[in-house]
Amino acid sequence: MTERPVDLSSLPSYGAPRRSLFSARKFALMASVVAGLGAAVYGFSPQQGPLDVFTSAAHAQVNNEVRKVERPIGFADIVERVKPSVISVKINIADKSAKDDSANKDDDSPFQPGSPMERFFRRFGGPDGLPPGLRGGPRGGRGPVTGQGSGFFISADGFAVTNNHVVDGADKVEVTMDDGKTYTAKVIGTDPRTDLALIKVEGRTDFPFAKLSDSKPRIGDWVLAVGNPFGLGGTVTAGIVSASGRDIGNGPYDDFIQIDAPVNKGNSGGPAFDTNGEVMGVNTAIYSPSGGSVGIAFSIPASTVKSVIAQLKDKGSVSRGWIGVQIQPVTSDIADSLGMKKAEGALVAEPQANGPAAKAGIQSGDVITAVNGEPVKDARELARTIGGLAPGNAVKLNVLHKGQDKVVNLTLGQLPNTTEAKADTDKEDKGSLSKGTGVPKLGLTVAPANSVAGAGREGVVVTEVDPKSAAAERGFKEGDVILEVAGKSVTSAGEVREAIDAARTDNKNSVLMRVKSGGSSRFVAVPLAKG
Repeated sequence: MTERPVDLSSLPSYGAPRRSLFSARKFALMASVVAGLGAAVYGFSPQQGPLDVFTSAAHAQVNNEVRKVERPIGFADIVERVKPSVISVKINIADKSAKDDSANKDDDSPFQPGSPMERFFRRFGGPDGLPPGLRGGPRGGRGPVTGQGSGFFISADGFAVTNNHVVDGADKVEVTMDDGKTYTAKVIGTDPRTDLALIKVEGRTDFPFAKLSDSKPRIGDWVLAVGNPFGLGGTVTAGIVSASGRDIGNGPYDDFIQIDAPVNKGNSGGPAFDTNGEVMGVNTAIYSPSGGSVGIAFSIPASTVKSVIAQLKDKGSVSRGWIGVQIQPVTSDIADSLGMKKAEGALVAEPQANGPAAKAGIQSGDVITAVNGEPVKDARELARTIGGLAPGNAVKLNVLHKGQDKVVNLTLGQLPNTTEAKADTDKEDKGSLSKGTGVPKLGLTVAPANSVAGAGREGVVVTEVDPKSAAAERGFKEGDVILEVAGKSVTSAGEVREAIDAARTDNKNSVLMRVKSGGSSRFVAVPLAKG
């Protein structure tokens, strides 16, 4: 709930403005060029005297044709057709003080705890404990709060799309059309994971509406952003598609279109149109050191909007497929450790107990390479593919297990709405970590986990890390628990060294370790020193 796309930047201002391009010297140079062109065009004939080529009928015809070609095409016809479907969205939250202060002492965020946008707020929230652009009661978040964003109708009977963070927690939602008419809207459903919301205006069946595009935009395509920047009302800006498939750290389903059409505070939820007048995306975030547009904005693709809005319209919420695994990317070092030719697929760091994957036999260290025969490029693509399937569907996974390809069949579960809390092992009492046996080849000192209080019974605990070692560069820290080395469980420093020597014998450039840190597991490929 904010009147601007979320600012993803933590960079300082750019500093002093650049010098004008039109310095006296450059301007003089340009003038001399124009003068030279004038002399060349006007010309002179020794026999006939000065010759005005512009009086030539042939030249006039050519000149007119050139002017027709050079005249900018413009977007006025497209804008005239699509702008009536775009709306300004105004929200009101009656009184934040009505919330439970005991659970909200240090939490003035208007976003749902744990939601993707809440993390942005924590980092980029504005003064008075609210995101920049929100206006409300006194400092501390007490009193009514209002905000503005954008949206657009997708049907003649009043269904409209906007961002979840525009209407999240709103007690009242009002929309204003391009012709100035204002209506009250109700929230049909929201999806914090993709930051989309569906609202509905009653009373009419002839609202102008926009069509969601069926095609994927290409980099370099024209794009028109229409919305309500700074609460000014319907505003149009133009640019091109700068990139696609952007991951901005918003969540596992990130697949944003990057555009350079100016998008500012209040454009959240507004459409990005292509030159066919169809919506290619929903503007949701900006990257900006200053809070204003610097030519980098992010839109949710129309394909995602379609699937999410269909579920919101049908049942008010979104259900996603779930296989119950913690996954991570396959880096080049990890690929080398696993004997893979290419760094692709999604590495299973840990299957969740009693989840569909665990029941089907998928284990830590397996690499999921395809879903229903379609190759999986990376971990993000696996999350989007599985999340786009309905719970209960049967799927076939291609899995690389201990160097061998196999096929696993399973039935998708439903993605839980909340994340299960995990203990922070960094804060547990592990006793003294000052003792241990060194593993010089890695720059680590380790001790059996069962000898350190709170570390559990499996693996070895890292008690010391050489700050100049490869292990330190890979993020190892005191208190981490190494569970496996090169696919083998370890319980002592000697077993760690044996696994490393075996990897050297196999001519591996790095050794893969499964490490437990902060209550979760991950795989780390550590380069092996030569000699």
